[in-house]
Amino acid sequence: MRLVTYRSHAAAAARLGAMVGEHVVDLESLGSAAGINFPRDILDFIDLGPDAVRVAGALLAEHAGKWPVGVAQPLVNVKLLAPIPRPRKNIFGIGLNYAEHIAESSRALDTANELPKQPVIFSKPPTAVIGPGDAIEHNAKITQQLDWEVELAVIMGRRASRVTEADALSFVFGYSVMIDMSARDCRRGGQWIYSKGQDSYAPFGPCIVTADEIPEPHTLDLWLTVNGKEKQRSNTRHMLFKVPHLIADISAGITLEPGDIIATGTPDGVGAGRNPQEWLWPGDIVIACVEGIGTLRHPVVAV
Repeated sequence: MRLVTYRSHAAAAARLGAMVGEHVVDLESLGSAAGINFPRDILDFIDLGPDAVRVAGALLAEHAGKWPVGVAQPLVNVKLLAPIPRPRKNIFGIGLNYAEHIAESSRALDTANELPKQPVIFSKPPTAVIGPGDAIEHNAKITQQLDWEVELAVIMGRRASRVTEADALSFVFGYSVMIDMSARDCRRGGQWIYSKGQDSYAPFGPCIVTADEIPEPHTLDLWLTVNGKEKQRSNTRHMLFKVPHLIADISAGITLEPGDIIATGTPDGVGAGRNPQEWLWPGDIVIACVEGIGTLRHPVVAV
């Protein structure tokens, strides 16, 4: 199931939908037609647990192509928002999780050139999140080194505290795409949150694909282009620390809760690692994709 948060028009409240082909099906309305109460907010839906996914999936399959009146509308007629427009907590970011990116970062960003022995964890605040098509802000007063990073995002489905790697994937609700925007000249004393947590620095979406449709998250191609030119291309199998390890490591000391997001790191090809270095500027277009999930397209604008 491909879940989205959407608006029918600019003034409408955000609603939970399922993307089915070229249509968005409103889950609350579909449930009402079948006598089932579904929430209109995706975090409330995640809170319901795996049974809600199974029931919603069965309803979508039952009514496919014969939707009750007013339940479905063409995708082109809606505005997709970030699947979780306002996360409850900071996003967990993972740094230096692909070997080639570790090498380029050590050359360009003065990070260690040895493979990390544990995941490198930072965070992005909820205010950094933007949805599909929204503008990435370039504030020239703050940064002259705005950079890109395509990443697989993991969305937690259950409370996870001290879980084992063997059990970790059973706690995942689904997967999405995130662009980890980074102002490379805004690192402070080795800390990354101001560099990576500014407004608009977490493009997210276009949907959440539920975990039952991606039983193995380490076989997915991911890529990113700037103005039509490919900058990054890799596969999630090249992660140094795989998703179960990340969940087990974080949950060993920090309880993960339903709706929490882990951005799992980026492969090589970032602007800072190029010779000469490349940065994003107003007017640029960034497109990022993770196989089996979807594509994000964002303009860069001056603020």
